[in-house]
Amino acid sequence: MEQEIDRFIQAILIACDPSQVALHQQALEYLSHVQQNAHESWRLALKVFVDIDPSGQGRKYHPQARFTALRVLDEFFDNRFDRLDDDTFRSLHESILSYIQSEYVYGPAESNASFLRNKFSHTLTLFFLCTYVEQWPTFFTDLFQLIRNGDSSEAKFNRHVSLLLFHLVVEISGEVADQTLKAARTFNPVRHARDGRVRDAVRDRDAALINEAVLTIVADAAERMAVLRKSGAKSTALDEAVEVADWGVRTFASYAGWIDINLTVTPTTVPLLFSLLADPSLAIRLATSAALLRIVSKGLKEPEDKLQLIKVLSLDQVVDALEAKTRAQQIERGADEDEGEESYREALGKLLNVLGLELSKLVEECPKPQVVAEAKQFLGRVLPIMLKFMADEYDDTCCTIFPLLQAVLGSYKRNKKVSPGPLDESTRSFLTSLLNVVLQKMRWDKDNDPADMDLDDVEAFEILRKDLRSFMDSVLTIEPDLVTQAIRTLVLTTLSTYRNGVPVEWHDAELAVYLVYIFGEISKSGGKGRAAFCLAPSVPKDKRKDVDYSEYPLTPHGEILLALVQSQISAYPHRAVVMQFFETVARYSDFFKIRKDCIVPTLEAMVDARGLHSSDVSVRRRTYYLFHRFIREGRNDVSSELAISLIEGIRDLLVIQVDLPTPDSPEDDLLTEAIKNPGLFDHQLYIFETVGILVSLLSKEREQQASILLSTVTPLLDVLSTNLALVKSKEDVIPIVQVHHAIMALGNIAKGFPDYPSPVPEGYSFAPLEVFRQVSRAVLVALEAMNVFKCVRDAARYAFARIIATTGSNVTDLIPPLMANLLAHFEPSELVDFMNFIGLLIHRLQKDLFDVLDELLGPLNAHIADLLSQPVTGTDDGLTHAETKRSYLGLLTNIISSEVHGVFISERNKNSLEPLLENICRLAQDTSDPPSQKATFAFFGRAVQVWCRPDPPRVDAQQGLAGFERFVYERLVPTAFAVLSSPQFNPKDGQMLMVMLEIANFLQVVYNTRKSEAHEFFVSVFLPSQGWPQQTAMEFASKLRDLDNKGFRKYFTEFVRVSRSQPS
Repeated sequence: MEQEIDRFIQAILIACDPSQVALHQQALEYLSHVQQNAHESWRLALKVFVDIDPSGQGRKYHPQARFTALRVLDEFFDNRFDRLDDDTFRSLHESILSYIQSEYVYGPAESNASFLRNKFSHTLTLFFLCTYVEQWPTFFTDLFQLIRNGDSSEAKFNRHVSLLLFHLVVEISGEVADQTLKAARTFNPVRHARDGRVRDAVRDRDAALINEAVLTIVADAAERMAVLRKSGAKSTALDEAVEVADWGVRTFASYAGWIDINLTVTPTTVPLLFSLLADPSLAIRLATSAALLRIVSKGLKEPEDKLQLIKVLSLDQVVDALEAKTRAQQIERGADEDEGEESYREALGKLLNVLGLELSKLVEECPKPQVVAEAKQFLGRVLPIMLKFMADEYDDTCCTIFPLLQAVLGSYKRNKKVSPGPLDESTRSFLTSLLNVVLQKMRWDKDNDPADMDLDDVEAFEILRKDLRSFMDSVLTIEPDLVTQAIRTLVLTTLSTYRNGVPVEWHDAELAVYLVYIFGEISKSGGKGRAAFCLAPSVPKDKRKDVDYSEYPLTPHGEILLALVQSQISAYPHRAVVMQFFETVARYSDFFKIRKDCIVPTLEAMVDARGLHSSDVSVRRRTYYLFHRFIREGRNDVSSELAISLIEGIRDLLVIQVDLPTPDSPEDDLLTEAIKNPGLFDHQLYIFETVGILVSLLSKEREQQASILLSTVTPLLDVLSTNLALVKSKEDVIPIVQVHHAIMALGNIAKGFPDYPSPVPEGYSFAPLEVFRQVSRAVLVALEAMNVFKCVRDAARYAFARIIATTGSNVTDLIPPLMANLLAHFEPSELVDFMNFIGLLIHRLQKDLFDVLDELLGPLNAHIADLLSQPVTGTDDGLTHAETKRSYLGLLTNIISSEVHGVFISERNKNSLEPLLENICRLAQDTSDPPSQKATFAFFGRAVQVWCRPDPPRVDAQQGLAGFERFVYERLVPTAFAVLSSPQFNPKDGQMLMVMLEIANFLQVVYNTRKSEAHEFFVSVFLPSQGWPQQTAMEFASKLRDLDNKGFRKYFTEFVRVSRSQPS
């Protein structure tokens, strides 16, 4: 064996030495082999671990080798559920006891390698689990014999053996009773049964002895701590006594949940635990708190037993006293934070939370009135203490009682449903106190500016606010007036104080504005629109402009919003307060419809240095959107004079700002990154759209409107012309980005105008069409010069979509050159966006797009057909392929559903219609792509409605398509049934169910369009050809005819499922 041991030791040395490159892998493989064959190598491992150096001084082998040896023993013991043979057990038993005696009783307990102590505790625990029930029933007795010191001059108990015992019991409790540990590993029924037998055996044989030993050692350590502290000298002996007491209490906590409560809660243990709960040592206090928590939460069969346990402990009084004591210490420390002491308050909060939850369970679940009554009394004493913890300035401590508070409020809500009458005084008083605490905890920390905080800390506070809001919502359900009155009082008091010139802390000001912001969510019983803010009678929509809503009294929400604006809190010198003000006024635009005098001061705040002109980029970035939202929602209340004033006030913000990002790697394309991450410009687009909205409000002064619009777009047109001349190659990134941004900005100005109406009403004020034509031509010139750049093509497509929405058909003549330039340089990734753009143009322009579409359709069909015929390579390619197919089918459906559907059968395109329909038929049969299948049948259904009507000849000869009904009967209907009968078709799949429903729609459209002809086709031709019995065919045709769409889809779905379930 000595040679094998030498190899083992050598392998460990090599494995621990990175410089041994050549042999490193070989050594690891050897050690892995030894560990995997632990049933043979355990003797070697045991010898390496326990052997004593020949000199008698310490162990023979170095710590890393002994640690590896323990891992081999772990492998031998773990997952071993059969009995060890007698020789093996005897050898292990004798060696381990001998080791404990030499190392722990008389030796230094591995003082030079403390990690071995923990590892040995785990290994010995695994050995215990294997042998305790049948082979080593005296395990604990043997250990207890080693604990007591024989020398009366020393402590009564051997510290090393005591700590070993404690570690062992903690490990054993974890293995046999810790549900978290059990849940973390794969369930093994054999292990589960073995652990249960061990747990029961410990309870029967040794639980009382273990408990007595642990508590005796802890009490002895406590006595020694008292003596040593009284002497006033800090010593190693005191530290050692503290360590013993700490681990002793931890050990007590580990088994308190799974042994008899009569052992752990006695006239001796309770005073000991309470004395340790207030011990000067933080570690002992935390351990004791955890132990008491385990005791309180222990499951007991009888409710009376649980109530008696709570009475015996009287934890409410103890925790109340300790809360007051620690809070006083907290105040005394002031700004000097002590994380350790705060963790103790947190532990006390958790202890109170569990106590309250246990009482809450008794109140809610116990069927015995006497128990419920007493539990309610106890809970009533707990709730005020709970609020003290909730009010703690440290959020972690505050959150400890949230589960209890949630349970209490849930109980109140249930009681309110059962007994909707007035609340009793004690409940009302508690809820009032709770709201005060909630409102105070909703404040930011005065010394922390959110702008300077870590994002994680800001997010944590926002989560806390959300939780507090949920409690407020619960109180709102129980007693709404309490909440609205508490908020109203706090808000009005704070805003009045500020308005009167009295200093207000920033976090108080921010809270007041935040409460106004959330009041609309809280006051859910209030009306909608104007009714949420004033008590006015109902007025027809067309007459509201003539009503002076300022004459009517305000609701509480309207009252606090008026106070918000009038307080001029928007001038508060703190970013968080100002931004919360902007968020609030942008949210409640309907308020400004009843108090129009508040519009101008609000807009002044938004436009000046507090908002849009702030030196803080983050303020400007967010205010761009909020200002846009405020103007968009309240555009009807902005006068022409105010609109002009606002345009002049923000004209200096209409300067294109280019922010070039720093590429993550040299391979990144700077132009692509600059477009993808445009910085401030992305937010600046809101300002350009807002300018469009404001200019659109000048529709009654046509010349002035055109002049102001021209003055806003001219600088952008100048940017285009200037930078076009500067672009020589792709390396000229800034000029290219300038062109892109200018086109996008022009598009957003157009977006601010209302959509072109169809039909045009009488007296409609058109947008300045000539100015927009000028803009369109300029964009087209830029595109012609720079159509090699994808970003310019994208921007031009975007701008034209917005301009066409505003001008209708007035720029239709520019679409052919636009299309030519968009297609001159074309990337596959642009195809989907291009088809969506065509769909938008169809929607906006209808027949005005016919000629353009007539030219475009043939090449587009050919291009798509070629693209879809290419083999798919890779996941990304497959996604692009599927997206292109769906967009294409969507475009075809848009065309057939519009006034330009004649383009399919125009002189230019009629010869390619049949190949197109055949291609779509093939797509309809591809069960690997259900969304596209659904789209094909939607297209065919619409085509049947357009081309198959058996109506008299119409003026528009393009409406019908002679012979199309034959294609429907010969190709489309058989295709539909072929899809449903395909082995790959699964009607239980959600997407395929949608295909089946679309096929039902299609079949019903065919029937309803061709009437008796279709009936005859189904009953006499098609269904018999598919082998359907005559009666079934008749029933199917009758359902097609008689049921509405919803009824037929339901029938058809069930019919298909039943048909597929029957053997063929």
